Amino acid sequence: MERYKEIERSIIKKYRRDIWSKFIRAINDYKLIEDNDKIMVCISGGKDSFLLAKCIEELKRHGKSNFEVRYVVMNPGYNEINKKKIIENAEILNLPIEMFESDIFNVVKTFELKKSCYMCAKMRRGYLYNKAKELGCNKIALGHHFNDVIETTLLSMFYGAEIKTMMPKLHSDNFPGIELIRPLFLVREESIISWASTNKLEFINCACRFTEASSRNNSDSKRLEMKLLIKNMLKINKDVDYNIFKALDNVNLNCILGTKKDGLYKSFLDEYDKR
Repeated sequence: MERYKEIERSIIKKYRRDIWSKFIRAINDYKLIEDNDKIMVCISGGKDSFLLAKCIEELKRHGKSNFEVRYVVMNPGYNEINKKKIIENAEILNLPIEMFESDIFNVVKTFELKKSCYMCAKMRRGYLYNKAKELGCNKIALGHHFNDVIETTLLSMFYGAEIKTMMPKLHSDNFPGIELIRPLFLVREESIISWASTNKLEFINCACRFTEASSRNNSDSKRLEMKLLIKNMLKINKDVDYNIFKALDNVNLNCILGTKKDGLYKSFLDEYDKR
């Protein structure tokens, strides 16, 4: 059996419970993929996006929905080693990737460190939405997973002073008719790491040219801070990450000081005396 077929088989056999079933559950529960969709799967070069691409490829091959898919890599200015690694992994996984160029890293390096990550993320989104529009896609699939959801929630609380999370899908404000979807929403990162390790796959991690040239390192990351916090909390309560996730699907509005929707704030006092 060819290597890529063994890798595909591992997703639906060895990792059926931890990856495939959770991928399918997210697709069904959140109605992420439907008939006649044209999906642009964004591949950054990391383990998450490559696994996402293989899961969607498997769904297209054996699933019930009839949809089209394009596997797209945006090159923001990767060094040659990382660019080569992405192409090699696409060949190993037998994925028909399409790579297009951008100058994001060159632009970002002109900004100060505090603004660099924000501007990089903003520019990436713009390039990806424009590419999806060019390809005639109505959905963009990203490889964010369960742990990303939890970490984002805590980051919003601790550093943004608000309760919000990463959604399984959302409409674009600036590109009408295009949705962003996250099919790995329920898949834990440890399962993705295990899948990559079992299949002896090596992916790029952080390929940012800006941080390569600066004194900044991964230990400065607020997201890493959240990851370590959750890891320590799990030693006390093995369900803490799931409970954080579930809490976002179980908000008791009777015990919330205030809510905000579409920029409009509403205090609990607004209806307090109406009872």
